[in-house]
Amino acid sequence: MESKKINVGGQALIEGVMIRGPYKYVAAVRKKSKIVSKEGKIPSRKYAFMKWPFIRGFVNLVDMLVIGIRSLMWSAEQAAPKEEKIGKNELAFTILISIGFAIIFFIALPYFLTNLIGFTEEKKPILFNIIDGIIRILIFLIYIAAISFMKDVRMLFQYHGAEHKAIHCYEKNKKLSIANVKKFTTLHPRCGTSFLLIVFIVSIFVFSLLPSIILLYYQNFSSLTVWLRKGILFPVRILLIPFIAGISYEILKISDKKQNNFLFKLISMPGLWLQKITTKEPNKKQIEVAVCSIKKLLSIEKIKEKK
Repeated sequence: MESKKINVGGQALIEGVMIRGPYKYVAAVRKKSKIVSKEGKIPSRKYAFMKWPFIRGFVNLVDMLVIGIRSLMWSAEQAAPKEEKIGKNELAFTILISIGFAIIFFIALPYFLTNLIGFTEEKKPILFNIIDGIIRILIFLIYIAAISFMKDVRMLFQYHGAEHKAIHCYEKNKKLSIANVKKFTTLHPRCGTSFLLIVFIVSIFVFSLLPSIILLYYQNFSSLTVWLRKGILFPVRILLIPFIAGISYEILKISDKKQNNFLFKLISMPGLWLQKITTKEPNKKQIEVAVCSIKKLLSIEKIKEKK
């Protein structure tokens, strides 16, 4: 097996952890007294442009969503009794509803609340989007804080912490033992929680430019009725999400590599603070699952494990 290191990431599952590498991923969950796992392949890049900066971020995000949903569905099947298994149609419906609620609460609600407060996007785009961004972040923080009190979510956050600890242990080139993994922090600068906060901040800058760009190409835009203007501006915001995700991904990658740089360390700090809510200290059994997942990944990726 090769001795080179690979980039790894992952997410918490129901009673488990999923760890992904460049080509494959492994989902491992605790099922009663044993650990069961499932492996899969990362979709290959058919076109070279998919690896370009600012494009690869959105492509990776889509990959992670697909792999994450598959892994989460599998972990739910392992945890649920046979008579309570979720069908594919039910799962698809649940995912669509979840996406719909995310758009309503984290995009539409802050946008229209900012309008109701009295700020005008077309006249003061920067101020409008700062207020819109602050409201969006506050809603997100309230949501995360509220669900953290739920027993099942708290356990999910513990597995999130176990995932980060195991990744830290591997990245620091330490043997993947429970004793070694325990020593590391549950916080990681390359976390999805940090990514979401960066997305929220980047969106403030991108959306601030939107009215000016539309006016540049459509000079009669300001003469349209307010609802017609909103009917143009809001859908364009949704269409810009892949672009914003691409920028945010590059910032996240650079800030992870440049943790000794004060500026990039500053960029990482809000995400790390938020992870104090979204990650919890795991117990020994939860760490075992994370270690199992990352060891199996290294095995199928043909990477030599640190002895």
